[in-house]
Amino acid sequence: SPGLSPAVVTVEPRLLPVVSGGAIVSLSFVTQNWSRTMSTVFEQPADLLGAVGQHLGYSDWLQIDQERINQFADATGDHQWIHVDPVKAAAGPFGSTIAHGYLTLSLANMFLPQIMQVNNTSMGVNYGCEKVRFPAAVPVGSRVRGGGEVISAEEVKGGVQVVVRMTIEIEGGERPACVIDTISRFFP
Repeated sequence: SPGLSPAVVTVEPRLLPVVSGGAIVSLSFVTQNWSRTMSTVFEQPADLLGAVGQHLGYSDWLQIDQERINQFADATGDHQWIHVDPVKAAAGPFGSTIAHGYLTLSLANMFLPQIMQVNNTSMGVNYGCEKVRFPAAVPVGSRVRGGGEVISAEEVKGGVQVVVRMTIEIEGGERPACVIDTISRFFP
């Protein structure tokens, strides 16, 4: 909720089973911290194994301004007029410039750490993504945020792989801007 102070408040922990090979191997506490956004905190990578189906919360809202769009265009070489020419885009199909789909997709990397934290790791890596879709364009000036749900978690050599379905929504929009299944690996 936007009215919360920057101080972190921890709500009552939930006891979740940690499953390996179809059997419960331990129980672990998972807490949710509240600041301006809610972040789900896992105390160790193995705790992700019991979190399938859990919603992780939402990131902060982020306004997409023309400067961000232009910088992305410069970084990628995609200077199509629907992104970088406000005058021409005003008469175009969206009524203004729009963010690149891949700019919107890349925000998952910003939003994921805001909604999910895994403690006691030596490293976490982006392993890839699946099922990327762009149901709605993001007009310049829009605010977007990410929400996530754990879709799957499994042990991999030396760590845990988790798939989080990240939905990047547009404030006041009927459809999300981007839906992506992100794949991350966390190592103790």
